[in-house]
Amino acid sequence: MSGIKPLKYPPSRQTDQTDDYHGTVVKDPYRWLEEPDSKETQAWVNAQNQVTFNYLAQIPAREKIKQRLTKLWDYEKYGIPFKKGNKYFYFKNDGLQNQSVLYTLEKLNAKPKVLLDPNKLSADGTVALSELSVSEDGNLLAYGISTSGSDWQEWKIKDITTGKDLSDHLKWIKFSGVSWTNDNQGFFYSRYDQPNTETKFEDVNYYQKLYYHKLGTAQSQDTLIYQRSDQKEWGFSGELTEDGKYLIISVWQGTDRRNLVFYQDLTQPNAKVIELISKFEADYSFIDNNSNIFYFRTDVGAPRGKIIAINTQKPEVKNWQEIVSQSTETLRGVGIINKQFVASYLQDARSQIKIFDLKGKLVRQVELAGIGSVAGFRGKRHDQETFYSFTSFTTPTTIYRYDMVTGKTQVFRSPKVDFNPNDYETKQVFYQSKDGTQIPMFITHKKGIKLDGNNPTYLYGYGGFNVSLTPSFSVSLLVWMEMGGVYAVPNLRGGGEYGKKWHQAGIKSSKQNVFDDFIAAAEWLISKKYTQKSKLAIAGGSNGGLLVGACMTQRPDLFAAAVASVGVMDMLRFHKFTIGWAWTSEYGCPDNKEDFQVLYRYSPLHNLKPGTAYPATLITTADHDDRVVPSHSFKFAAALQAAHKGNAPVLIRTETKAGHGSGKPTSKIIEEVADKWAFLVHNLEI
Repeated sequence: MSGIKPLKYPPSRQTDQTDDYHGTVVKDPYRWLEEPDSKETQAWVNAQNQVTFNYLAQIPAREKIKQRLTKLWDYEKYGIPFKKGNKYFYFKNDGLQNQSVLYTLEKLNAKPKVLLDPNKLSADGTVALSELSVSEDGNLLAYGISTSGSDWQEWKIKDITTGKDLSDHLKWIKFSGVSWTNDNQGFFYSRYDQPNTETKFEDVNYYQKLYYHKLGTAQSQDTLIYQRSDQKEWGFSGELTEDGKYLIISVWQGTDRRNLVFYQDLTQPNAKVIELISKFEADYSFIDNNSNIFYFRTDVGAPRGKIIAINTQKPEVKNWQEIVSQSTETLRGVGIINKQFVASYLQDARSQIKIFDLKGKLVRQVELAGIGSVAGFRGKRHDQETFYSFTSFTTPTTIYRYDMVTGKTQVFRSPKVDFNPNDYETKQVFYQSKDGTQIPMFITHKKGIKLDGNNPTYLYGYGGFNVSLTPSFSVSLLVWMEMGGVYAVPNLRGGGEYGKKWHQAGIKSSKQNVFDDFIAAAEWLISKKYTQKSKLAIAGGSNGGLLVGACMTQRPDLFAAAVASVGVMDMLRFHKFTIGWAWTSEYGCPDNKEDFQVLYRYSPLHNLKPGTAYPATLITTADHDDRVVPSHSFKFAAALQAAHKGNAPVLIRTETKAGHGSGKPTSKIIEEVADKWAFLVHNLEI
């Protein structure tokens, strides 16, 4: 730890703010940090940043790490192509561009043309393309842009032939895509009412509404399709069937996987919205329709997923038809291409693709390049080709073209990265958690490392919201492994790797299972001599930031360092900001006495103990994060600095003009990763 001056943290004013939760009085001395735009908060953020960046600048290895990151990052990255009308569309990043560029081409072997370059939307790359939808004829592009990482989106329409934007301009859109009508004259989308512009990054989001926008008209003239003034938490996702006859409305409530399904027959004038699935009992994901037969991927009576058909003329449950039964693997998504179901499964957190005919008979399993993650396989009912990506911990994302008729795969675009994948290896192990549950974990590192307990190890987790952590390539992690580091990813309960039961085993009153799983992973890595406590770092973002905060407060003795990014740290007030209320289906609600007792028991902010030696901690957040508002990180940093005893640093790094992470420019990502690795190199004494 030599070479860096002792840290003196900026003062964090404490107040006598208290709250009574069901008879328990809880102190909240840093409540004032919930006002992100106040002069006092901004002064505190600036002072903390000065301490943090001064500290990081003194680490000799930082500049070398940044140079290596920049060099490795500079390779062509491709997105998965899709087709609309007679045109193909895909994203490409030349290497170090802040944002990827959208290209279009008439034929696969033709020269691509730039359709939209988000890098020209702002000088510093902080305006990002967040969503897009191409009209059915391939002539119009609806695109959403996000500024400084905000979840708020503005939508515009571009004429693909001329490259010029139309007059249409839609605002106050969040958590919504766009679905074009088959006549290419308009689209369905969802939005919120206009918020208070001064507090739009903190205010709670309720009462989403579903609209139809006709091209060439003002947003104020949009047709309201559906709203529920009696259900403030309901959100609506409108999607047209491929034949253009039905509008499918998926009704969501928070982050609960269970949803409702309504529909509207667009062939009938002034048709009413019909409630097909009217109870929040299971997850129903619409696949496609054949006239009045609707196909769904669902977990009703099948926690790992199955495919069913519902006849809207006979919608009673007794008439539902099971097309593809539940498998031992977890069914994550389904599409119909070439009149066949293309089903994406997870087998122990690794991708598997199976193709079935429309009666449910297995046609073939797609041969993949190894153990990894697959995305793509999008298309329409009569398409005979599709595209997909494959990636693993040691395989940069490669794009393939797949022939649906012959089953043949060919490389469409393959990146060239300055490293030898054969120098590294990945293995999957299974270890036992506290209650005996077997948990899978991927471990990746250079070949030939010694299991002598001296390897710096980066243990990364998430464990929530049905999210599955599957193998993927990362330049930043490659740099970590080049320096001799081990990268370990356990598939904790709360994720979606094994379906509904696995997810539910890590939510609400069972949330402690997630922390136990992560702690057990650390203990296993130490027991198997991969590492030791003084060489072990834990990390996670968002819900994973909560994971890090909970584990470092429960077992401060087990880790040498912790990196908590945009974390949910205040489990008693998370539901009072932006979309935080939506997480109560995952965490429970502190307004409920029983839930409060569970939340209070592990809330990172409320379980810091004065006089405790905590791991070296780097907390990262962003000033425009309007999903997990930055006050979570602000308050946790202030409280941790006050409670911590010892020489290990406790730093908070607040990014400016940035949000929860989506759309962050490459330049900012490289700076942040360089800071993170420098922090760990110094504190793990690599």
